Amino acid sequence: MKRAALLIAVSALAACSMQPPYQRPLPAIPAAWPADPALRQSEATLPGYDWHAALADPRLQRLVDQALAHNQDIAAALANIAAARANYRVQRAALFPEVDGSASYTRSGGDAARVQGDSFAVGGGIPAYELDLFGRVRSLTDVQRQRFLGSVATARATRLALVASVAEAWITLGVDRTLLAIAQDTARTAGEQVTLTTRRVTGGIAPLSDQRQAEIVLATAQADIARQTTLVAQDINALRLLAGSEPAPADLPAGVEDAAARLGEVPAGLDSALLLRRPDVVAAEYALKAANAQIGAARAALFPKISLTAAVGVASTALSSLFTAGAFSWSAGASADYPIFSAGKGKAGVALARAQRDAALAQYQKAIQSAFRDVANTLARRATIDAERAATRHGLAAAADNARLAGQRYSGGIASYLDSLTAQQALYTARRTAANTEAARAINLVELYRSLGADTPGE
Repeated sequence: MKRAALLIAVSALAACSMQPPYQRPLPAIPAAWPADPALRQSEATLPGYDWHAALADPRLQRLVDQALAHNQDIAAALANIAAARANYRVQRAALFPEVDGSASYTRSGGDAARVQGDSFAVGGGIPAYELDLFGRVRSLTDVQRQRFLGSVATARATRLALVASVAEAWITLGVDRTLLAIAQDTARTAGEQVTLTTRRVTGGIAPLSDQRQAEIVLATAQADIARQTTLVAQDINALRLLAGSEPAPADLPAGVEDAAARLGEVPAGLDSALLLRRPDVVAAEYALKAANAQIGAARAALFPKISLTAAVGVASTALSSLFTAGAFSWSAGASADYPIFSAGKGKAGVALARAQRDAALAQYQKAIQSAFRDVANTLARRATIDAERAATRHGLAAAADNARLAGQRYSGGIASYLDSLTAQQALYTARRTAANTEAARAINLVELYRSLGADTPGE
């Protein structure tokens, strides 16, 4: 009965832990986004919003799938997960006793004494098993487990960033191709104007300055063609790097309107609580849990470290008698290790662990606040981008009409070429502005997907 009571007491001690209970802190953010009322059609929780819904163009989806399969950042993130899992398993193994085995054979002799003999031995045992009475090993195991789970969340963040980067590079290629087409169109029109003004100058009905002004417009457009051609090539190179292989030409957008045509609109009813599933926020929480578990390990280090050892074996000078009763031996023991004087090292370790936990808590709250700022900024831009887009389109229509009328007046001899030139330059600027605004609207949708930490199925 005494032995049973002792075993029960030891088991109860082994179940205790110095680790403080973890409680998720309240997010230090407002309850809702500071969004324009027109964007808040309901207060319902945001529905599922994965990248397939946000990036609905099949060509873009093929590029994203290609990147997820071949991108080297994803490969590195997966390797980091494997390393973190291995560290967790190494630490978890300390919860169980390690059993070693050995076997030996020795033959001895000498020329002088003509002594010769054999010895055989087989043994096994537990070299040193820490009896985790105060939860030190369990707390250290929990630290590694939380770090492993944090590496998974970090890999999700890498995946999220990759999906958004592919989409942004795809849109950037679209707008640069549009700007290249605008420059080529302008150069073609400017070339026609150079021919026209040259004839008028030759005929004596226009000054040489008209021809030179037309040549300036042509040279500017030709320089823009060279610049945009370079940018288009660089955009394709960026997609090659992100995708980890050559993108199919059929999967590349012809222009910005083509790139933005099938991007998913933002679901209504955004709730700031959904930020708790953003990968960087999840990773910060796992770091906080790991720091909390580290306190338990530091506290347990203040108590004695108790280790058990055991060994069994057989030894004989003859192999035939190795496993007889007389050859068997065993030993078992226990040891306690406790520093008598360490100049406050143990208490300082607890204080260090608590300070690191407080720092991890601050980083967790900052991660949530930063996520909230990212979404709020993106929504603020979203609230005005459509109005800007409508204004630039109206301005483009007006600039096109003005250029047409100025050209007619100049051809009819009732206006100077300067008026026509100014109208052409205004049209060129308006076309470029409209293309950039269209790209900004598309990228805003991608940024909102990124800032929300949207679901990424197939992880």
